[in-house]
Amino acid sequence: MQSIRQTLKNTLTLRHLDLLADVAELGSFSAAAEKEALSQPAVSQQIRALETFFGVRLIERSGRHMRPTEAGRAVLAGAGRIRDEVEAMQEAVQPFRAGRAGRVRIGTGATACIYLLPPILGALKREMPGLDCTVRTGNSPEIRRLVEENALDLGLVTLPAPGRSLEVTPIFEEDLVAVCPAAEAPAGPITAAALAARPLVLYEDAGHTRLLIDGWFAAAGLQPKPVMELGSVEAIKEIVGAGLGWSVLPASSVRPGKAGGLGSVPLEPRLCRRLGLVLRRDKRLTAGLREVIAALRAGLTG
Repeated sequence: MQSIRQTLKNTLTLRHLDLLADVAELGSFSAAAEKEALSQPAVSQQIRALETFFGVRLIERSGRHMRPTEAGRAVLAGAGRIRDEVEAMQEAVQPFRAGRAGRVRIGTGATACIYLLPPILGALKREMPGLDCTVRTGNSPEIRRLVEENALDLGLVTLPAPGRSLEVTPIFEEDLVAVCPAAEAPAGPITAAALAARPLVLYEDAGHTRLLIDGWFAAAGLQPKPVMELGSVEAIKEIVGAGLGWSVLPASSVRPGKAGGLGSVPLEPRLCRRLGLVLRRDKRLTAGLREVIAALRAGLTG
């Protein structure tokens, strides 16, 4: 074993593997040499050294192009794993080298951004000052699309969250409640029929939460006809607080003692929404991303 390790140390480098990948991708020694600013004989020599190390031919001519042999494809697959491991090691040592812990791009709805994330991300920032978290708000379909496109690393969205390329983990459930001026709040739960008889100020119909609300009314044979539709939960609360209507909002947005003159009433039957974490199935979990996921799990499930 020691002799194999010594041979590996002396003869096999990442440069060899990169050149093999270049030849396999570009189809010729000359193209690989041009890409790497080397001479063609230098590339040929390093590929031969790699073949000597493994004791098998890795590249063969197919027509006018060079192609990896079956053994070459096996080496290329291993080279891909080695590159992933090297990138992971670079990510792991980055905080020690540059005083940072990386950057994580999070997407979520406005309600979660205002009422759920600040204490979680605040605590995480105190523990990891070098971690840079950016948050983008939008409706759940938009956030899901941005995660699929890799424009965001992680999403916290209302479920369900369809998408073959996504890994979805349910993480949080909360009630939706009727919200009204505090002086108008009834003593007990309110039905769909009673709520529909009042002027309604609801979310714009672009997101999952509005679909849940419409579905709750539809189950009672009703179709809500809001007097206003707004995209901001804070704007809705201001309108309701001014006595211009009632709304249905997540319970987290009207916490006791912080409702600012608003009252909240349970719905009958109960209506709740589920939030989940979404990320690409092929997403490489950096150290920073793992810390953010762990913090969200602890903060929302605890």
